[in-house]
Amino acid sequence: MAIPASWKQTELSEILLSIIGGGTPSKSIPSYYEGNIPWMSVKDMNKSILQDTVDHISEEAVKNSSTNVIPSGTPIVATRMSLGKIVVANFDSAINQDLKALFPASGVNHEYLIGWYRSISRKVEELGMGTTVKGIRLEVLKSLEFPLPPLGEQKVIADKLDTLLAQVEATKARLERIPEILKTFRQSVLADAVSGKLTEEWRAVNKSDFTKEERLEEIRKYKYETWIEEQEAKYEAKGKWPKTDSWKKKYKEAEIDPEFKSRELPESWVNQPLDGLVYISARIGWKGLKASEYTQSGPLFLSVHSLNYGREVKLSEAFNISPERYDESPEIMLQNDDILLCKDGAGIGKIGIVKNLAEPASINSSLLLIRSGKYFVPEFLYFFLAGPTMQRLVQERMTGSAVPHLFQRDVKEFVLEIPPISEQREIVRRVEELLAFADGIEQKANAALQRVNNLTQSILAKAFRGELTANWRAANPESICGENSAEALLEKIKAEREAFKPVKKSSVRKKS
Repeated sequence: MAIPASWKQTELSEILLSIIGGGTPSKSIPSYYEGNIPWMSVKDMNKSILQDTVDHISEEAVKNSSTNVIPSGTPIVATRMSLGKIVVANFDSAINQDLKALFPASGVNHEYLIGWYRSISRKVEELGMGTTVKGIRLEVLKSLEFPLPPLGEQKVIADKLDTLLAQVEATKARLERIPEILKTFRQSVLADAVSGKLTEEWRAVNKSDFTKEERLEEIRKYKYETWIEEQEAKYEAKGKWPKTDSWKKKYKEAEIDPEFKSRELPESWVNQPLDGLVYISARIGWKGLKASEYTQSGPLFLSVHSLNYGREVKLSEAFNISPERYDESPEIMLQNDDILLCKDGAGIGKIGIVKNLAEPASINSSLLLIRSGKYFVPEFLYFFLAGPTMQRLVQERMTGSAVPHLFQRDVKEFVLEIPPISEQREIVRRVEELLAFADGIEQKANAALQRVNNLTQSILAKAFRGELTANWRAANPESICGENSAEALLEKIKAEREAFKPVKKSSVRKKS
């Protein structure tokens, strides 16, 4: 790396008075880990400045182990795991064997040293050796090239980095909040969509052709006729028919919670449970199907993994099963616009809609198939199921401590506020427009965040090539020559190193 002519290129070992490591007190003595002395390990290397450590040890632990208590403000680096990380603690802290404390000479600004190490963090990572856990040897660490400017310029660089990187971090923090803000926005859009708020003005202009009472009567008739057809199909399958029509009296209308009935609905909207309005089915067990039976080709076999990629089910994430296995379960043979809802395990509540399906496909036992009927636009039904109301109900209905489970009857009992089909289409159009807007913002935010992340390394690289202080050097020639030169500074550091004598563990002194 090219540096200004007024700087000196040296090695890390040449500007340090000492490097001190640590150790781990015996884990077989619990009392060692019941003290008040902070004990730092790689677990604590997730911040630049530490306010505390995860673990604490006792004075006896320090006395009876190879750990060392390092003064506050001392730069500490990881030499095993977390390579490239450097931290400073605002307190005295013991360290373990995976860390090294760097004690620079008085002619090296601490903040300059810390900034330089961060600028080469990727290089340090690359220098790590080991198959499972990478570490950097002490001699490799010591031999790292260190650009040494005059002391005054070190302070200027440290100050500039403090200002610039603080601005970068503030920008990064704002950008990192955007996904959560957009998540809230999307949920708000869905909540407004399924409550009618999104189409209030549209509804005032586009009056419905039927009243709420007429719609309810039509739905009641549809549910009854659908139930009759289902029962007749069962009798047909058994080849045994009842002698009279008395079985039709067994039909009962689904009851709606009084709380839902009392809600004021938009004009022409009605409250109805899903049962009888949509087709709901799931795989009844696995029918002995094992993962060893998956095939290289054949009908698709979808699991919750296919629901991890946004609104549309990712068909390429499916397994394959034999045609014979596929034919065993006609009740869950998928169609385009089918909605899949995860009803088991950690993924419970995840949802996706099937699009661009051009081959036979089925689902495993963790998924529930929901197929919209004549009263739903598939995308509207999807937005309802993906919205905060349904997701809240999913959480309320979850049962089982080890493996959460959602039963078919739970989903069938969900009550929807159903708009007319024409309004559903308008809702879908508006929701898709708003969600596309949010997606566009998120893409731009992610791209900006990537640029900001690269900006940190770019600023650090420029700092330690002398580019940030070119104007300062031109304006302050007296601060980089003669007694103030980097060459003179390096000689002073060498003299200080020669005069420095190693100290015992109990009397490690703080250098400033």
